[in-house]
Amino acid sequence: MAKAAPAEQLKLLELQGLDAKLKSLSNRRRALETDPRIEDLQSALSVANGELGSAKMAVHDAEAELKRAEADVEQVASRIERDEARLNSGTGLSKDLVALQKDIASLNRRRSDLEDVELEVLERLDSLRERQAAQQLIVDNVQGSFGGIRAELDEALAEVAAEATVVSGKRAEFAAELDAGMLAVYEKTLAKRGVGAARLFHGTSEASGMKLSPGDLAEIKAAAEDDIVFCPDSGAILVRSAEWNTPAPTA
Repeated sequence: MAKAAPAEQLKLLELQGLDAKLKSLSNRRRALETDPRIEDLQSALSVANGELGSAKMAVHDAEAELKRAEADVEQVASRIERDEARLNSGTGLSKDLVALQKDIASLNRRRSDLEDVELEVLERLDSLRERQAAQQLIVDNVQGSFGGIRAELDEALAEVAAEATVVSGKRAEFAAELDAGMLAVYEKTLAKRGVGAARLFHGTSEASGMKLSPGDLAEIKAAAEDDIVFCPDSGAILVRSAEWNTPAPTA
């Protein structure tokens, strides 16, 4: 059985306190790294960017459609201008001039129809651009929220890391002064059980929170004061307090 002076064993409680603090900081770090707000905002940003991409594509297609409509109007307008120039010149046969007048009238109707199409596309493009601008605002707002929360979490993570560095330093200094054999038993127990040592107080293990059975208490009572004993439930080292085997006071 491993041994260590009772006074040395008492130091394990302080070491366990430092390890508990480090564990708490580690849990805090994991909680910050997995903050659900980040995942929610990432999902929201993905959806918003998808909607923005669709809005941009719709604007692009409408702009291309507007260019085609403008080109069609311009082409018909050029044809009308040429025909009117020929008509105004007065040259040619009478029947040709009559035909030319009919052609100009037809072209004017065609231009009117094309201008209506151009106007409809332009109005639709304005609406699509407004939709794109609104979607861009949504993306910007989500990105702003994401950036704000990310900065908040990064600051908290930096504080946790700084505190963990301080506690780790204290722990290393404190552990270096402990009995090497006892420390080795503690480290092995901590790695295996998650708790290295706890107080045995009024017959109750503070590692498990359970009151030990009379048989277990008898075994511990029979052990030498410098024997390292263990909690039968949690497996942690039990540091015997001065009142370890006395009944808990009643209210």
